[in-house]
Amino acid sequence: QLQLAESGGGLVQPGGSLRLSCAASGFTLADSAMGWFRQAPGKQREAIGCISNSGITTDYEASSAEGRFTISRDNAKNMVYLQMDSLKPEDTALYFCARGWRTYDYWGQGTQVTVSS
Repeated sequence: QLQLAESGGGLVQPGGSLRLSCAASGFTLADSAMGWFRQAPGKQREAIGCISNSGITTDYEASSAEGRFTISRDNAKNMVYLQMDSLKPEDTALYFCARGWRTYDYWGQGTQVTVSS
C-alpha cells in the first residue's frame, strides 16, 4: 500500500527554520519525482516545487518560497525533505508531499506549520 507521511511541522518564530520530512512507503521512491505543496486557511493549495527521482533537478513553482525553501531527497532512506528558512507568518499552512512532477497521483495527509511570535 502506497503511503506518504509528512512530519516535522510545528510552531516556529518568524525568521526561524524547519525541515519537513516525507516518508515514502509501498513503492520505489527512486523511480518517482516528488513534490511539496501547501495550503493556508481559506486559500487554494499552492505548489512549492518538485524534485526529480534522482534528486539532480528541482523546480520551484512558488515565487514566495524561492530562495528560502529547498527540496531534497534521500532515496536510500525513502525520504524527501523540505528545508524552510527565514520563515514568515504568511508561510503558515498545511504542508503536503505528493508523488509526481507537475502532476501528482498520491498525497500525504500533511503536517501543520505555524509561523508566529
